Amino acid sequence: MTTAADSRHAPLPTNDAATHRAPAPGATFQTGAWQHAMAPGTATAEPVHLTPARWAEANRHLVSKALAEFSHERIFTPEPRGGGAYRLVSDDGRVQYHFAAELLELDHWLIPAASIHRVINGAERPLDALDFITEFRGTLGINEAMLPVYLEEISSTLSGHAYKNSGPAADPADDPAAPSSRALAQGVTHGADPAADFQTIERSMSEGHPCFVANNGRLGFGLHDYLAYAPETGGGVRLVWIAVHRNHAAFHAVDGLGYREHMEAELGAAALAVCDAELTSRGLLAEDYLLMPVHPWQWENKLTVTFAAEIARQRIVYLGSGEDLYQAQQSIRTFFNRTDGSKCYVKTALSVLNMGFMRGLSPDYMESTPAINDWAYRLVQADSTLQDHGFSILRETAAIGYRNRYFEAGSPAGSGHRKMLSALWRESPMPSLAPGEQLATMASLLHLDADGQPMAAALIRRSGLSATAWLTRYLRAYLVPVLHCFYRYQLVFMPHGENLILVLQDGVPVRAVMKDIGEEIVLLGDTVQVPAEASRIRVEVPEQDKVLSIFTDVFDCFFRFLAAILHEHGELDQLQFWHTVAAVVREYQEQHPELADAFARHDLFAPEFTLSCLNRLQLRNNQQMLDLADPSGSLQLQGTLANPLARFRP
Repeated sequence: MTTAADSRHAPLPTNDAATHRAPAPGATFQTGAWQHAMAPGTATAEPVHLTPARWAEANRHLVSKALAEFSHERIFTPEPRGGGAYRLVSDDGRVQYHFAAELLELDHWLIPAASIHRVINGAERPLDALDFITEFRGTLGINEAMLPVYLEEISSTLSGHAYKNSGPAADPADDPAAPSSRALAQGVTHGADPAADFQTIERSMSEGHPCFVANNGRLGFGLHDYLAYAPETGGGVRLVWIAVHRNHAAFHAVDGLGYREHMEAELGAAALAVCDAELTSRGLLAEDYLLMPVHPWQWENKLTVTFAAEIARQRIVYLGSGEDLYQAQQSIRTFFNRTDGSKCYVKTALSVLNMGFMRGLSPDYMESTPAINDWAYRLVQADSTLQDHGFSILRETAAIGYRNRYFEAGSPAGSGHRKMLSALWRESPMPSLAPGEQLATMASLLHLDADGQPMAAALIRRSGLSATAWLTRYLRAYLVPVLHCFYRYQLVFMPHGENLILVLQDGVPVRAVMKDIGEEIVLLGDTVQVPAEASRIRVEVPEQDKVLSIFTDVFDCFFRFLAAILHEHGELDQLQFWHTVAAVVREYQEQHPELADAFARHDLFAPEFTLSCLNRLQLRNNQQMLDLADPSGSLQLQGTLANPLARFRP
């Protein structure tokens, strides 16, 4: 959009200059006010990642994970056969699975994928994850209506694994889509471009959520959509921009940030002038509208159909695609600005089913999101312990929610039809980096490259520290702030790998950055006051369930896997891992004697804790696993786990 005021933009075509052709995937053509990304379906493509060899490897991987996680959740009870060998028999008795396993702390089943054999009527058969689910459908407890959808999610997960595990490149520069763990730990650009290194790590993650078996569903995406928008493809995406009428939409921001100021920072004054002119050319008043980014898939597949009345009546006006290139993050509906890494992330509504939820965004939540972030930011900034450990949050500084009156009237609260059109902006971590610092999603600590080599081990080797010393530094950066927020404020996050960004220096974690605050932060008590506009974060949870925010979300859903990786690859014995965790917990507790009552009430050294099962949630209802307003009431609990910290009680 080159203009006299701003020469950074490409020239604008006129509305009647649109040309229609079938470009290569990722190309663009001109129409409307801005560039318009290629519409899905305008060209065909072959799914070249779906080869017999890759499919077989993906099935072996997923069957191994299913055996391990369903056994961990006590859905399966494998029969021990001696010498570390086990057998599992299908519901109808026809199929037997024989495999080796090492049982680690927290009932973690470490199952070598190569050890699995599937035998039907005495003859060995290839592993097939889709068959596996139907062979155990009764044991898994999936009802008939949900089974086909779950199978779709399994199939999509297999396909994604086949794409992501195409083999490492000898030189990461030759194939940046598949760098080794060593290359990721060193930085593919060797620190010359921290944003590029950060996004290379982001797109290289190959597993998804470590607990969920069907963790890569994305139901609604076709092949072109996958190649264009899946995080692992690392493609550049131009977001669609629309104008929404203020009678149906509302803008909310953190204190001191105005709408026009925010939009100028994100789009630039020249682009805003172009948008205003486009609205004026249609006989509309620009001041009656708010500008809003939309996921291209959402525009093509949902809004142009489901919101057709809104478009026809000019409550929604299409403007085109913006100039900045974004990259999808692991959460799939959040984008990092690759053109200018200092600008905000953009999080959009995306009506695809992925891992137990339709990935929409609620306009109700958009109203309170900036206020919640403002409150959490001030709390973190004012706490000396959190500041001493370098802990910070990425504020969601602005949000827009659109209300479609038809679906507001015709669908129940919480319906996906009420969450189709909202967006928010989140701060970027790039401006806070010091020279020599590197960013990495915490999920990278569980990453294995195509040769099976862990990134955690590569970081330890780069650091020059012992594995115990490296782990201690990591725990002080990540675990201590999470513990402090819980014990001091009864404030909990969703602190899994994808929701944390680690700041590394020479491979060593020096601080942690929490994100995704507005939707997932929860206040479990009345230790601290919140403003009325942020009150929805206060949730009533039974006293005995509160500490599960540590035991489940941190110990069982993350440390269990990190301990297993370090143990399996000879970096650190699992008992030494948990001894190190216990030492850091004790160190924190000794530094805060004023919280002794809270430490006793929610005892991290208790002999056992309740097992909360995530796959059981998804198998019960893969459309809506949890009621976010009552997370405790939705839990699937199954007995207890022996606490690995108990033996190290001070």
